[in-house]
Amino acid sequence: MNRIYLDNAATTPLDKRVVAEMVHVMENYYGNPSSIHAQGREVRTLLEKARKTVAGLLNAVPAEIFFTSGGTEADNMAIRCGIAAFGIKHAITSKIEHHAVEHTMDQLLKDGVIDQLSYVNIDAKGNIDYAHLEELLKDNPRSFVSLMHANNELGTLTDVERVGEICEKYNAIFHSDTVQTMGHYKHDVRKLKAHFIVCAGHKLHGPKGVGFIYINHTIKINPLIYGGAQERNMRGGTENIYGIVGLAKALELAYAEMEEHQNYVQDLKTYMKDKLTAEVPGISFNGETEPANSLYTVLSVCFPEMDMSDMLLFNLDINGISASGGSACSSGSNIGSHVLTAIGADPNRPSVRFSFSKNNTKEEINYVVEKVKQIVEQNIAV
Repeated sequence: MNRIYLDNAATTPLDKRVVAEMVHVMENYYGNPSSIHAQGREVRTLLEKARKTVAGLLNAVPAEIFFTSGGTEADNMAIRCGIAAFGIKHAITSKIEHHAVEHTMDQLLKDGVIDQLSYVNIDAKGNIDYAHLEELLKDNPRSFVSLMHANNELGTLTDVERVGEICEKYNAIFHSDTVQTMGHYKHDVRKLKAHFIVCAGHKLHGPKGVGFIYINHTIKINPLIYGGAQERNMRGGTENIYGIVGLAKALELAYAEMEEHQNYVQDLKTYMKDKLTAEVPGISFNGETEPANSLYTVLSVCFPEMDMSDMLLFNLDINGISASGGSACSSGSNIGSHVLTAIGADPNRPSVRFSFSKNNTKEEINYVVEKVKQIVEQNIAV
């Protein structure tokens, strides 16, 4: 039996065309892009071509794109360096942000870098309260706002253009964790009034260990990582050329094929949602599920209360199904999901996040629903 991979929000398999591009660079280009000799200049050309590709897709300029080791570093750079650059003492976020944001904010408060950390209200589906955000901004001095585009566990989308307009009204610095949506939706940074957005290559069929941060040209921050003069003195360390080339190729492919993949994957998600609803009693869904308000790659399923509910993911795994009990960053942790806790989910009902990609099929969904039905029937609490 071939395994069925439905954990694409955690990471995606590499596109073969990305692999081919990376292998070509690995085999033919080995110079250090900071070197002035011929081999170095060749690699510098590849680096700047990748930067230009990424910038062009985002309607940015190349000088606004800085390559990092991934989304976590990019989030840390935006938050830590953005707050430091403007001497900001008040930050606003939500209770359902990724740990890269949540833990960074908590540490800044603990260290006294910020004096106040406010949380914008959210509803039971993970939607933020825009009116409350505006209240928090107008009742405080200049603030730093960090709100994600799509929640990685629920799939609920935030109207980041609206958030950007609210932040602009109150002269706030706005950072959005766009890791889950980069390559899945078009980001036009000239329309999105954000000072920072971020990317992790492995979320869009690119390589792990590489990402980027977009920094709006109107602001200036200091580096998070000091060292050499790489990335125009903004990020020390020899650039991961193979990864950067692979990331640029993956993003280029994602934009070129976006509409096709959106339609295909959304159809898979809707198919699974409808099939689970029809065949598995007691099933419900966390977060928004309507296409206009929900990330089309994520379906968070809330199961009925069951015996041995803590074995649910294990039972799926032994049946050849890879999924996640919330954010992949919490795998192996017994603390539970901070996101599900924040939206008031029933702690006695286990949840599984199924997340899809262009590689999945309806035949796979049929098999998964059949196995889910069997597991629920065998373990349902009486």
